[in-house]
Amino acid sequence: MSRPIGYYIHHHGSGHRHRARLIAKALDRPCTLIGTFGDTIGDVEGFAVLDLPDDRRAGASEFSGSSFNENMPEAFHYAPVDVAGIRRRMSLLAAWIDTNDPALIVTDVSVEIALFARLMGVRTAVMRLAGARTDVPHLEAFRSAASILTPFPSAFESSETPQWVRDKTFYGGFLAPPAVTAAPSTEARRVVVVLGSGGTRISSAALASAANATPRMDWHVYGPALPAVPAPNLTFHGWRPDIANAIDEADVVVGGAGDGLLAEVATRGKRFICFPEDRPFDEQVDKARTLARLGLAVVLEGWPDPEGWVDVFRKVGSLNTERLRALADPHAVAAFAAKIESVAAGA
Repeated sequence: MSRPIGYYIHHHGSGHRHRARLIAKALDRPCTLIGTFGDTIGDVEGFAVLDLPDDRRAGASEFSGSSFNENMPEAFHYAPVDVAGIRRRMSLLAAWIDTNDPALIVTDVSVEIALFARLMGVRTAVMRLAGARTDVPHLEAFRSAASILTPFPSAFESSETPQWVRDKTFYGGFLAPPAVTAAPSTEARRVVVVLGSGGTRISSAALASAANATPRMDWHVYGPALPAVPAPNLTFHGWRPDIANAIDEADVVVGGAGDGLLAEVATRGKRFICFPEDRPFDEQVDKARTLARLGLAVVLEGWPDPEGWVDVFRKVGSLNTERLRALADPHAVAAFAAKIESVAAGA
């Protein structure tokens, strides 16, 4: 049997898990999904899993290292002292590595896990997300890796990325299952709003305001539950793990610039109104700027006033959706898996 691959999944938001499932299914080698799953354990059902303890201080709700300054190593983002969960999770990971002798560990994402695996003598492939990833911890993780992987095409590369990082990068493209849908109607009528589980700045009141300002359009909201604010053309559907069908039916999609949503929208060539969410290292802001620069979406810097939506939809109607669809390679997932296989083989 081939030596296995370990795939570490960060626990903020759902995009990392979604991406890992797609890639793990496409791999020929055995693959274990590693991470802190908690209530989301059902999302990785059917896969080999190493479920790690939480790495936060007791009672903490965030994963930021800003709450401690005790001998903070420059190479790490998060390394608090006296946190039992961290000791336990690292010991479990070390035991799994020792027992299974993995050919590769993919990290999506964690500087600390990447460097820990490398210190244990395991080859690593590091997922590099968009944004300004030029700080010392990121660069050290990139330097230690056998390969750097991105879930976006090279057109979305940041101008701040050093050349040596680019040279080491495999641009995986938008990672979503292939989709073939009909072209959007001439007039945008069905608006699908997708809110990610990583947090949003969009309120139900803001959505009701937009719906009331555009009475000829039907607004459908998917994502974590929001308090419903009534509007005759606004429906809150709540969370749906697989929103592909909802996106298929949309004339216009509204949402952040997360990798998962952007991949689904690009694969389907949908008209897209992008409202980038606050994420570390300006990840979504960076992708939104590229979308605007290339004319691939209407990008909102702030939520429009009610009277502003007429102009927003005028701009949406002029989008050339085929330009966005052209960036979506239907074979991206298979190519990504093949790259991981080659890195695991030492190529």
